[in-house]
Amino acid sequence: MTTMLRQVRTLVAAVWLGLVLTLAAVAAPVLFAGLERADAGRLAGHMFRIEALAALALAVVLFLAERRLAALRMQAGQGSVLSVNVLLVLGALFCTVLGYFALQPMMEAARAGQGRWSFGALHGFSSALFALKGLLLLALVWRGAGAH
Repeated sequence: MTTMLRQVRTLVAAVWLGLVLTLAAVAAPVLFAGLERADAGRLAGHMFRIEALAALALAVVLFLAERRLAALRMQAGQGSVLSVNVLLVLGALFCTVLGYFALQPMMEAARAGQGRWSFGALHGFSSALFALKGLLLLALVWRGAGAH
């Protein structure tokens, strides 16, 4: 059971990481290289929306797997409920919630000339959160590959 949960955790984290890397390194650059800026931005926004919704589902699966693994470790007298892997999952989820669900509406308002911050500043912060999410997921996959 533990081996299967670890494998599921690593696979789900790898899928999520692959989605993040594909959007950041392939899809968004191709859109902006081949389309007018406004069209590329609109399509990229749709893709990032899909990733954000998928991230919510993937985070739930990862969190449940990690909680079960932590419970099994506790039953064996090792570890605690709050493991490094749980923190990595929660960190990636936080990056998604803040980066997409909080900043995206602010970016739309900034594009319309409203709000406190410029679109560029918000986009930069959102990009930094997306990169951080990728690093957190990379750490989770790396730890899973090492059977932590």
